[in-house]
Amino acid sequence: MEERYNPDAVESKWQGYWNEKGLFKVFEDPSKEKYYLLEMFPYPSGKIHIGHVRNYTIGDVVVRYKRMKGFNVIHPMGWDAFGMPAENAAIDNNTHPAAWTYENIKAMGAQLKKMGFSYDWDREIATCRPEYYRWEQWLFLKMLEKGMAYRKESFVNWCEKCQTVLANEQVEQDRCWRCGKVVQQKKLWQWFFRITDYAEDLLVHCDKLPGWPNKVTVMQKNWIGKSVGSELKFKIDGRDEEIEVFTTRPDTVFGATFMCLAPEHPLVESLSRGTDQEAEVTAFIEKVASQERSAEGIEKYEKEGVFTGAHCINPATGKKIPVYTANFVLMEYGTGAIMSVPAGDQRDFDFARKYKLEIIPVVQPEGEPLDGATMEEAYAGEGVLVNSGEFNGLDNKEGMETIIQWLEEKGRGKKAISYRLRDWGISRQRYWGAPIPVIHCNSCGVVPVPEEDLPILLPEDANLLEKGGSPLPTLDYFAKTTCPRCGREDARRDTDTMDTFVESSWYYLRYCSPRYDQGMFDPDAVGYWGPVDQYIGGVEHAVLHLLYSRYFMRVLKDLGMIEFKEPFTRLLTQGMVCKETMTCPEHGYLFPEQAEKESDGSLSCTLCGKDVEVGRVIKMSKSKKNVVDPNELLEKYGADVTRLFCLFAAPPERDLEWSEDGVEGANRFVNRVWRLARTCLDKIEKPSSYTGPASGLKSSHAKDLYIKANQTIQKVGEDIDKSFHFNTAISAVMELVNAMYNVDIDKADPEMKSVLYFCLENTVLLLSPIIPHFSEELFEKMGKKGSVLEQPWPDFRKDSLESDEVLVVVQVNGKLRSKFSVGADAGEDLVREKALSDEKIKKHIQDQPVKKIIVIRKKQTLVNIVV
Repeated sequence: MEERYNPDAVESKWQGYWNEKGLFKVFEDPSKEKYYLLEMFPYPSGKIHIGHVRNYTIGDVVVRYKRMKGFNVIHPMGWDAFGMPAENAAIDNNTHPAAWTYENIKAMGAQLKKMGFSYDWDREIATCRPEYYRWEQWLFLKMLEKGMAYRKESFVNWCEKCQTVLANEQVEQDRCWRCGKVVQQKKLWQWFFRITDYAEDLLVHCDKLPGWPNKVTVMQKNWIGKSVGSELKFKIDGRDEEIEVFTTRPDTVFGATFMCLAPEHPLVESLSRGTDQEAEVTAFIEKVASQERSAEGIEKYEKEGVFTGAHCINPATGKKIPVYTANFVLMEYGTGAIMSVPAGDQRDFDFARKYKLEIIPVVQPEGEPLDGATMEEAYAGEGVLVNSGEFNGLDNKEGMETIIQWLEEKGRGKKAISYRLRDWGISRQRYWGAPIPVIHCNSCGVVPVPEEDLPILLPEDANLLEKGGSPLPTLDYFAKTTCPRCGREDARRDTDTMDTFVESSWYYLRYCSPRYDQGMFDPDAVGYWGPVDQYIGGVEHAVLHLLYSRYFMRVLKDLGMIEFKEPFTRLLTQGMVCKETMTCPEHGYLFPEQAEKESDGSLSCTLCGKDVEVGRVIKMSKSKKNVVDPNELLEKYGADVTRLFCLFAAPPERDLEWSEDGVEGANRFVNRVWRLARTCLDKIEKPSSYTGPASGLKSSHAKDLYIKANQTIQKVGEDIDKSFHFNTAISAVMELVNAMYNVDIDKADPEMKSVLYFCLENTVLLLSPIIPHFSEELFEKMGKKGSVLEQPWPDFRKDSLESDEVLVVVQVNGKLRSKFSVGADAGEDLVREKALSDEKIKKHIQDQPVKKIIVIRKKQTLVNIVV
């Protein structure tokens, strides 16, 4: 064997072997238990970063372990290739999205292969290819046919920089999820999926996902946002229309003195049209459209509103109350309309005082009358009802039920449930996406594209317009078409494309039969492989991708295409890879080579000489100049050392702090095992492994080492299978390696050498999911045939997990003074005798009289000598 491990030669050798033998290819096999592991697929918008490496290494360890445990494991990889991320990257790099995407798919695929990940590349998909998006166009038509998809004109979230609409889930604190710019409100015709039809089912099943992190299910519950209350109808004065209001406080309806509508509410413009207020309302709507429109965002602005010129009728009092549009009302909450009760809500109270509106107390503390004219703040507590007609004197909680029953009898209200969740707007005014398969005809309206005409191909030779605007509306050869229903030749295709999250909502099903051309997927293949047993990805997708995927499975189940409704049985959300930053007051964030170490240990900027501050650990990003390029690591250390560091530095759910010392430490351990193997193979003639019970060994040292090996096998298997705590699994192997190093092999007898070889064999097997190339090479050096991946996972002997000796810990007056071992069957008298005769204990007792000796026997024996 060579003196040191050579990753360049070894890793390319074994990657070639795996590929040649097709070891990662899998097929349905009903005789085997299946296991589907999947990591969230990447956007091909740049090179693989260290966060990808960590994510995919975690998955690869589990896959290799499960294969050795006898499972039929599917482990696919593909590319989330459509949408704004890829398109924006292409624009930034002054190239066409198609060319950029395909080039990056090739480059990123090569990087992943260099890492030795065990993907079945025959199952590779790219969502930008027609053979993929053809089937989501087909599904769109099915959803349209069933009323699950619809089109309407509404105010939507518009990102000016990205030139497109965003779903509510893609707006984070009023900013675009991709570019970070403030989102505006814009009125457009849009396509929607009725995700709200499944709101209750999605919510209920959050509690039926025991394999998911609690933080993720809580985020989904909060986003779905169920509220139990009442729906009240306020008739518009002089019109046949009504304003529907959802409230959790029907007991306060008698105190509703004005109505507030969201500026985006469809009634706002019609109520003011033709009135003296029309111009003021229009100006107000335009003003609010440029503001941040989220629960957090509206708190930044002064509460403002404009009278619409209309009144509505309070269903409890019969009185006319003015209808305002206000900037603090949001369409995504309730119905976008609020019955304002200023005596019971501080925001309504401030608004009423500002615009000189009536304040009528309806709930007051018992014995403490309130006066609307003199109140200094709203009272939102509990109490008795006042100014509430026949319900005066009731406890307000009792009044909730009584008043809603009364309004129900009059046809003015009913019990209701409201959800924060809104239907998913899927239209995007961008080029790089799947075309929506409908045609707009002046005679027939919206006409679905016939199934036999699918796919509607995205023209990949189109040039993007300024600011990334979509060229599709300008391309007559794409947009102009014939109506398939009436034959008119002036019909036009819909030039919006689908949201990128449509592609990622079902890709895991396509992996089961990626070349199937009779439908979205082969039902038999999905029946065997689905659902995904273990999904791995970032928590940032908790409300976007994961919620949409759960919704899609319910749609497909209701269409009779699958049997399950939850796509992912277990979910692991891995932490981020972080790194310390170095900051210069003159030049901001610095690259490592821009900071020079001074004689006193401080850092100075090489550009200006000023002191450099080492900042807190933050997520790696190009803008922070703290990115670690995996290619550099591969060139310097190889894939296995990189994998080992990513797994050992932190548990997978925690953030991983990048450390050059940590990578060097991983490299030292790999070479430490290599040297150990080299020594064993050089000095053990005709090697064989002892595999009997520990009791069959004569030497206590051989017995201890053998027990340690069996304990390590047990722990590593449990840490990988049950908790994904790879760091503690690696630590256990390190302890075993240390124990092996303590053996003087030159003086070892045949029994010890047999145990040592057993330890070496199992060290290689235990490390094989973690550092596979290295393990394959050692496996071959040991004279084994085939691949280590084809070996069964090692079994531990239950009769060799515990020593027949126990550790005795001895204290004097409660302080630890010595340790020794005795036979497990040793009596207390013998333990006391050995404790008192221990030289270290004698030194601490000296001539002091012993008052008592306390012996406590558990896994280890504690002796406390009181003097």
